[in-house]
Amino acid sequence: MHRAAPLFLMMLSLSMWSLPWPASAQTRPPNLEPLPDIPPPPPATLQLAPGQEPEVRIIRRDRETVEEFRIGGQLYMMRVTPIGGVPFYLVDFFGDGNFARTASFDSGVRVPMWVIRSW
Repeated sequence: MHRAAPLFLMMLSLSMWSLPWPASAQTRPPNLEPLPDIPPPPPATLQLAPGQEPEVRIIRRDRETVEEFRIGGQLYMMRVTPIGGVPFYLVDFFGDGNFARTASFDSGVRVPMWVIRSW
């Protein structure tokens, strides 16, 4: 009987893998849509009052769509979406009118990764 236990466990595990998986795990819900792109908060140089939201002006051109974000009339960010392209942002980080292009809003901090030893 001692030798039959491992054989029984092996047969049990094989039979579990041969069972059909539930259909709900294999099907996707219909009409899935991607989550909307949430714009980042305004720079620290511009403060929103409680309950205040930025004004957004959408400009459609032949080859791109530009969304201008303003607080109190001051332009602080633009989201440019080229037709058939990847959107990018132009952001005035310091409030001085100089816009920097960025594709995402990560912090820009990169963890250094060096190979110390390999064998």
